[in-house]
Amino acid sequence: MLTKSEHTTQYILETVAPIFNKNGYAATSLSDLTSATGLTKGAIYGNFKNKEDLAIAAFKYTVKKLMSLISEYISKSDYPIEKLYLISDFYRDYYKLSKTYGGCPVLNIGVDANNQNSELLDNVRVVIERIQDKVATIIEDGIEIGEISSEINAMQYAKRLDSMIQGAIFMTYTMDDEFYMKDSMNQIDDMITNELRA
Repeated sequence: MLTKSEHTTQYILETVAPIFNKNGYAATSLSDLTSATGLTKGAIYGNFKNKEDLAIAAFKYTVKKLMSLISEYISKSDYPIEKLYLISDFYRDYYKLSKTYGGCPVLNIGVDANNQNSELLDNVRVVIERIQDKVATIIEDGIEIGEISSEINAMQYAKRLDSMIQGAIFMTYTMDDEFYMKDSMNQIDDMITNELRA
């Protein structure tokens, strides 16, 4: 059971995470946070050291929510090749899903933090590396059981898939057009079928 302090921390993160994600670190003011939460500056900073600490916690909170949804989705199959198809299938509808969180946190915070907040950017890079490691592990598992060609460099393909996904997210949000997301996921499916399958 959560303590009163833990409840407050949870409430703050749930409330401010979409604001940071949508507005970015620099454009989110303390008054944005106090008016959204209905809490005083003291109440907010009684739970977090400062604005940067809160922004990092909010980013991690949003990423954790989205990553748990992806993990749950790809756990529908035990087969590595099928897991890769499930990743592209998940991202087909990512635009609508991520909008409820204020956008894609990796894209939004990554672009916002670059040249502005190195600690926040470091956290984004850690998440990207973690995502790519997970995809590489799925590919390696596929190679091990003979589903995926042994000629494949797992990390190279993990980075390629991730960059295609992130590029599609950027274009979909910038142009407000899901074509980019859906078309790129079709290309990823073709890549899985024609290049990765053993």
